Amino acid sequence: MTLTATGQLVDRARAAHTAIAAFNVITLEHAEGIVAGAEQAGRGVILQISENAVRFRHGRLAPIAAAVTAVAELAAVPVAVHLDHVQSRDLLHAAEGTGISSAMFDGSRLDYTANVSATVEAVGWAHARGLWLEAELGEVGGKDGAHAPGVRTDPTEAAEFVAATGVDALAVAVGSSHAMTDRTAALDFALIGRLRATLPVPLVLHGSSGVPDGDLVRAARAGIVKINVGTILNVAFTEAVRAELAAAPVMDPRKYLAPARDAIARTVAHLVTTIC
Repeated sequence: MTLTATGQLVDRARAAHTAIAAFNVITLEHAEGIVAGAEQAGRGVILQISENAVRFRHGRLAPIAAAVTAVAELAAVPVAVHLDHVQSRDLLHAAEGTGISSAMFDGSRLDYTANVSATVEAVGWAHARGLWLEAELGEVGGKDGAHAPGVRTDPTEAAEFVAATGVDALAVAVGSSHAMTDRTAALDFALIGRLRATLPVPLVLHGSSGVPDGDLVRAARAGIVKINVGTILNVAFTEAVRAELAAAPVMDPRKYLAPARDAIARTVAHLVTTIC
């Protein structure tokens, strides 16, 4: 199966009044495990490469993009590749020609006026190349301690932002938080409903690892269309590695990376079956 465009998967989910799951990729085992889980569940997914993941790869997008798109192309279900939380203009531009079909431009650290200006530029560049662009207004808490807790997206301001920038989707702050390792986040479902009623574009939930399964289902019904997941995969991956290393003095990394990849696949299969 060939690569699927992110916009197509999001549009399908929106038309079906459900959500598409988007999973963060750090290693090749992440990408393989995510696709294996999606295939087990018979669901399409989005593979996300964040700016942090690119930085981990010595700042080079091309090698990880080539690996992730190759995994996506071989999948038995529709898979798209997305560049996530991009703040660097150079990194955004590096996505051209890689098989990446979308990006999330993150101007949330800028003030409103500067965010609009930077996002307009990003949208113009992306749309001229056929790329779908997500943006963020209202910081999602917890990211490296940089964002204040309790931040919420204002529907009126969000509508103005979408109209001014022409973005294809908006990541909203509705109670979730990045990097949570327990699933205790409390979403503001009434706010999700107001945002859905006010905005003409799909809503994206970041920090979804901290949200219980039932609330993810409820969020999709309330109006969230794209659900981003990262930390919960790393928890499953790390727990599997620890278990293998505790059981025996393993020297061959394949002995613990294979179970870690399988743990990601099980987690993904469960999540996409539950929420999509």
